[in-house]
Amino acid sequence: MDHSTAKRKAPPSASDRPLKQVRSGELLPPVTAGSYTNGIAVDVSANDTPNGDGYGSPMSEDDGDLITATAADSAEWQATIEKVIKNVVSIHFCQTCSFDTDQALSSEATGFVVDAEKGYILTNRHVVGAGPFWGYCIFDNHEECDVYPVYRDPVHDFGILRFDPKAIKYMPVAHLELRPDLAKVGSEIRVVGNDAGEKLSVLSGVISRLDRNAPEYGEGYSDFNTNYIQAAAAASGGSSGSPVVNIDGFAVALQAGGRADGAATDYFLPLDRPLRALQCIREGRPVDRGTMQTQWILKAFDECRRLGLSPEWEAKVREKFPKENSMLVAEVILPDGPGHKKLEEGDVLIKVNGELLTQFIRLDSILDSSVGGKVSLLVQRGGQDVQVELTVGDLHAITPDRFVSVAGAAFHDLSYQQARFYAVTLKNPGVYCCEATGSFRFDGSEYGWLIQTIDNKPTPDLETFIEVMGGIADRSRVVVTYKHLRDMHTLNTSILLVDRHWSKTMRMAVRNDKSGLWDFTTLAEPLPPLAPVPRKANFVKMEGAAHPQAVDIVRSFVRVGANMPLRIDGFPRSRKTGFGLVIDAEQGLVIVSRAIVPYDLCDISLTFADSIIVDGKIVFMHPLQNYVIIKYDVSLVKAPVKSAKLATTPIKQGESTIFFGFNQNYRPVVAKTAVTDITTVAIPASASTPRYRAVNLDAITVDTSLSGQCGSGVLVAEDGTVQALWLTYLGERTGHTNKDVEYHLGLATPALLPIIEEVKSGRVPNLQILNLETQTVQMSQARIMGVAESWIERVESEDPERHQLFMVRKVDAGNTGGLAEGDVILTLNDRLITRVADLDVMYNNAVLRAVVVRKQQEISLDVPTVPTSELETDRIVVFCGAVLHRPHHAVRQQISKVHSDIYVSARMRGSPAYAYGLAPTNFILAVNAVPTPDLESFIRETSKIPDNTYFRLKVMTFDNVPWVATMKKNEHYFPTVEFAKDPSLREGWKRVTYEDGAVRKGEGEMAPEGAEEGGGDGEVQIEG
Repeated sequence: MDHSTAKRKAPPSASDRPLKQVRSGELLPPVTAGSYTNGIAVDVSANDTPNGDGYGSPMSEDDGDLITATAADSAEWQATIEKVIKNVVSIHFCQTCSFDTDQALSSEATGFVVDAEKGYILTNRHVVGAGPFWGYCIFDNHEECDVYPVYRDPVHDFGILRFDPKAIKYMPVAHLELRPDLAKVGSEIRVVGNDAGEKLSVLSGVISRLDRNAPEYGEGYSDFNTNYIQAAAAASGGSSGSPVVNIDGFAVALQAGGRADGAATDYFLPLDRPLRALQCIREGRPVDRGTMQTQWILKAFDECRRLGLSPEWEAKVREKFPKENSMLVAEVILPDGPGHKKLEEGDVLIKVNGELLTQFIRLDSILDSSVGGKVSLLVQRGGQDVQVELTVGDLHAITPDRFVSVAGAAFHDLSYQQARFYAVTLKNPGVYCCEATGSFRFDGSEYGWLIQTIDNKPTPDLETFIEVMGGIADRSRVVVTYKHLRDMHTLNTSILLVDRHWSKTMRMAVRNDKSGLWDFTTLAEPLPPLAPVPRKANFVKMEGAAHPQAVDIVRSFVRVGANMPLRIDGFPRSRKTGFGLVIDAEQGLVIVSRAIVPYDLCDISLTFADSIIVDGKIVFMHPLQNYVIIKYDVSLVKAPVKSAKLATTPIKQGESTIFFGFNQNYRPVVAKTAVTDITTVAIPASASTPRYRAVNLDAITVDTSLSGQCGSGVLVAEDGTVQALWLTYLGERTGHTNKDVEYHLGLATPALLPIIEEVKSGRVPNLQILNLETQTVQMSQARIMGVAESWIERVESEDPERHQLFMVRKVDAGNTGGLAEGDVILTLNDRLITRVADLDVMYNNAVLRAVVVRKQQEISLDVPTVPTSELETDRIVVFCGAVLHRPHHAVRQQISKVHSDIYVSARMRGSPAYAYGLAPTNFILAVNAVPTPDLESFIRETSKIPDNTYFRLKVMTFDNVPWVATMKKNEHYFPTVEFAKDPSLREGWKRVTYEDGAVRKGEGEMAPEGAEEGGGDGEVQIEG
């Protein structure tokens, strides 16, 4: 086996250009899926070795015959190319959801017309994909028409699309004739296609060999059981599906892949099997495909001799096939398949049905004509002749054509493609989770999982899985066992919360090759949740601790898990876990960081004493100070939960304290320490994706290494009084690692007390806040900025610990008539402002009387505050795969002007929004030139747009660059869904689906999140 790299000529998808350097509809950077990197699949090849066995070696003699594309074409070639290009189309497509080996994506490729009368286009199978496809093609004269898949080969890298020839009005539609017989070594060829995303590119080369093994592209889709043609044309992303033509204008091969190590070597698929499939489709016959569930590869005679090929058989083969230098050898035999226990790896194939055979094409022909029957094989095994008879299976029967979406994830039977790559049996291997999101989000990967059991019931196949899932009630916690295809030795076990309320319906999607669409049907309505049962438990005891009263705080801690079914407000993750502090055990109130529970569109689980799990509900979210208060049903928790006693006086710098936190293993750790600093800090903003962060923050740091290891905890006195919360703060996203930075800091408890008392009294605080961010100013700076000596003396007198004032660093967008950037704040309502806690005067006042220094002048002015209720997202619209809502607070903090109330928070992979470049951080200003300043007007205008038609969006980037996006509506795969807050519902949100301008109530499907944690650009994936 060889180990150089190979690349599939997958199209460049939306590029990796900087997020905000976009205008005029230029595509924005998606989070690429699966094995695609920058739109080009790059993986380890098993058959393409440098200096190896000669299979495509960049130093091999074969490559010496190749010519480059720089030579000027002759008049004859120019005439041929002018004729060919009229038949070549650029294909723009979306694979709308993950399925089998394909991850959801939007991209470009090439195809060419092979039947002008019936409208058939030949392209690659990895373009058509195994799952739902949505796309259109553009002809040479820039006419456009929709295309629909009518065939994708289960194994070989070709597929056939159909278009309506009548839709092309301004040029005669012609086609290329397929001539696989004309592909010969030494033939000069041209590759005509959409190379590197260009409309048209013509690359030249010479065929150097016809007997290369199919390249392996890694864990994604790979062709096998066929030979490939090798040449040098240096084609790149976007050339997938290009015709390889000779000087007479005949298509002699299909562009498919190439080297990824810089060598100008390309791989073409022979056209024998595409020609047969086209003939069957033309005649309305099924394209029969037979299989032995065995992968064969070509091995040269010297290798076959080492495997035991006898001189007698070698002589007979060489005599009959004087130009051949290789034979077929068994490489992978699937367990429980037709060849299991009859064939062995390393068997050299001699005859099939008594016919001497060395080529894939003839083997395919025999198998395809023998589906359901038997074939006789003669192989040599270690020099001995072995005769076996095998049943020929139906290749289409082991290629999935349906999937089920439930609980935010998607499932189908394991495919032959996956089974072959990992040598896994297709006989009841477990149901394959092609989109491991929602309830079925497993650690480590979004795909590759085989579900073995759910709720202790086996799920060997899709039908059984449907039956088992249909019997599980909403919000049930069930045991799931599963394996990963990469490690079938390990059985993993998890406990999952089954979501049948956000992702309510269980739906089946079935491929329809007549319409080219996938048809959706509802399988089962969710069963109502079971009534919760009270449980008993006890907390762990830390008997070795030196301060028993302090460590007894363990009885006040509860593990908090938040599952976000839809990513909004720029939050980068869909699942978070941390610890919260019980502040009232009688009422069931818990305080936790907003880095754990960022918004109220979520499910919250509270775990007491590592034993009792109950649901929680948000009752208050602080807009600035990074905490949330959650309520739970105390009647369900029969455990000695203790209300934390909160300190009423602030902790001081240098004061001794006890750090009590929870490490990464969720274990409590404790250490005697001291407060090293209490200072006003600024959590850096995330420039690429604005999301919630604490501002105007006094942070506590302590002298223990545990503080950096623990994201949740407290600083507690020896008598058990909590002096500060230890919280996680979400910060910026680093560009070089593309990871989210988290900070662990302390928050003194006195600042919490007024809010907590209101919540305990049954009132939900609606705070008034100053919509601004401050930074500290030292006295030396304040004097230069115009602050009078009398004010400096007052600061030193009234706050001897902190000689500082605050300057307005940033005013939120939309703020008018109040404080301005650069103002030095002296007093608010006659209160000198030297600490962050002094700003709390804003919470209960609609207007503040302020004294500030502005441009060296001391002035007084009335400053309006903003109610908290205006800052949280309360309405969401999912349209064409874009998640839209009002610009949340973090956006207003970072931008100077809010262009509209329609902010693109996220987008779904494989959606129109993804394909046409609408990206997170964009604002939508108008639909078809009609201004749409808010979601209400946006829904009104978009509901007028007929399905599958183009419309225009006027868009503004975050950096104030206007552009116009043209987009095609797709209600079949991406219906318009609205979510609005409704406190009367258990989830707190209602959902409405819009179809063709009409409202269909209640059945809007929540989108599973799709892109994994760290996908901070807001990529998500919707089911079906």
